[in-house]
Amino acid sequence: MDIIVVIAFILILASLFSGLYFVMKDKGKSNRAVNALTFRIGFSILLFLFILVSYKLGWIHPTGIPLSSR
Repeated sequence: MDIIVVIAFILILASLFSGLYFVMKDKGKSNRAVNALTFRIGFSILLFLFILVSYKLGWIHPTGIPLSSR
């Protein structure tokens, strides 16, 4: 489970940096930056849904760390 999340974060960051590269290189002449950033948004949403479904199915559990130190 941890490997899937780590790979997803790496893909999201790679897409973010490729979008930045295409913005700097193409200077608005192509849609490669838009496609890269659209992929990043879609993949981020899929990762969020995957984490929610994993919690509902019992694959992951909350750690129980308290929010305050009372």
